[in-house]
Amino acid sequence: MKEITMYIKPEKLEMVQNILLKHDCGGMSVMSAMGCGIQQGNTTAVDFKGLRTNVNLIPKIRIEVVVKDEIVEDILLEVREKVGSGTVGDGKVFIKSVEDAMRIRTGERGVDAI
Repeated sequence: MKEITMYIKPEKLEMVQNILLKHDCGGMSVMSAMGCGIQQGNTTAVDFKGLRTNVNLIPKIRIEVVVKDEIVEDILLEVREKVGSGTVGDGKVFIKSVEDAMRIRTGERGVDAI
C-alpha cells in the first residue's frame, strides 16, 4: 500500500476527486493548507500574534489517500495529465509506503481496510 499526499490548487479538488473515484479509491482526507515552493509565493504584510510580518504563502489543498500499490502509477499519470498546467504552482505529490492499515469498526487489516 502507498500513501499519496497531494498539494494542489483549490480549484483542482473536484478533478482529483474524480480521478480517485475512477480508480476505486476507498476514501480521502482533504485539508486546507498554506505554503510555498521554489517560486516563494506571494509576499504580503500580515499581523501574526501582534507582530507585523511578511509571509509568502499560497493557499493550497492537501489531499491524503492510501491506495493499492498497483494503481499508484495510473493515478500519478492521470493527475499529471489533468491537473498539471505546466506552470509554476501546479503543486506537488509525495508517495510513501504504508506498512499496514486497520479498519477500526471491523478489525480488517491491510488492503481490505482501505
